[in-house]
Amino acid sequence: MFEFLKKKISSWLGKDKEKEEKQKKEKKKAVKLRKKAEKPAKQEKKTGEKKRIEEPVSFLTKEEKETKQEVEQIIEETEVPIERQIEETKKEKVTERSQEGNFFTRLIKKITASKLTKEDFETAFQDLEITLLENNVALEVVDAIKDSLSFDLVGQQMKKTEAEARILQSLKDSILKVLIEPPDLIKQIQNHPGVFIILFFGINGTGKTTTIAKIANLLKKKKISCVMAAADTFRAASIEQLKIHGEKIEIPVIANQYGADPASVAFDAIAHAKKNDIKVVLIDTAGRMYTKENLLKEMEKIVRVSQPDLKIFVGESITGNDAIEQARIFKETIGIDGIILSKADVDEKAGTILSVSQVTKKPIYFLGIGQGYDDLEVFSKKNVLKHLGL
Repeated sequence: MFEFLKKKISSWLGKDKEKEEKQKKEKKKAVKLRKKAEKPAKQEKKTGEKKRIEEPVSFLTKEEKETKQEVEQIIEETEVPIERQIEETKKEKVTERSQEGNFFTRLIKKITASKLTKEDFETAFQDLEITLLENNVALEVVDAIKDSLSFDLVGQQMKKTEAEARILQSLKDSILKVLIEPPDLIKQIQNHPGVFIILFFGINGTGKTTTIAKIANLLKKKKISCVMAAADTFRAASIEQLKIHGEKIEIPVIANQYGADPASVAFDAIAHAKKNDIKVVLIDTAGRMYTKENLLKEMEKIVRVSQPDLKIFVGESITGNDAIEQARIFKETIGIDGIILSKADVDEKAGTILSVSQVTKKPIYFLGIGQGYDDLEVFSKKNVLKHLGL
């Protein structure tokens, strides 16, 4: 999302230095050659009247003719582009005045030996605010980034030569502050006495069941025993889907018939884990529309019966503000302890990743980055900055 900012900052800081230097050198050369080629063309009469005398071309030597041609060629190559550049500069100024404001352009213009004022920062931030909002970053997160940037930059003295690095670093720091580094899930499980119960929930179509299979596969690789509970007894083929996953990764699945009480399935799975000394129970649930109060109340019953150690909300990264709102409602209704965002590999805006932790005050544990069982990335702040091009 921010890659284009890095590419543009240099151009916002000023003109292309290499091109400008080249044009200056060519112009100096042209002036020098012009002086060399021109002969004294004016002669003052005794009466004081001045008359311009141009030396006939036919009287020029071969060397002087070549010099004259070289001058004319250089003038043609340098003066026209310079004139065009002046026109383009005028257009840029008109465009700049007509725009709301560009964060880096306006901010850097205010950076002198004096301190950057709050008013100047507010004006400069408008463009970045629009960019963030267009990339599905929640308004409260935009405000948090703004407050952090303001704290770092307003009232601070910096040279223009330091501006690019200083602003980029401040932007990185601001983003890191709105993200929450998750605890190590494996250590959480290993340090927990008895059976560790994880309840997964979200709306239909977010990849919740596949995500559970990925977690089960991860636990297996870490030599941690687990069982999956098919507590989604509502959606057609949901039980079969989880069983297929279980067969592929060789993890047992506790299930009942469709229409059965989901809470009873969770209870049976927990009892099975305790009896067979299985460390982790992963409970799948039916997708709940966060606008349906009766479905959320059903989820409350599952929570009450299973008493999970971890409640994980699974959302789609690509749904932007909708996923953020879902997480907010689920947190308020049944509470959440962490988040997994699926389809992060196809999320070009990354607004959900930046926003959901700040809105819920809960960490993102994993990012789904594909359909394979190994396509699960542990969430880290540094990786997010890398994905954002920062």
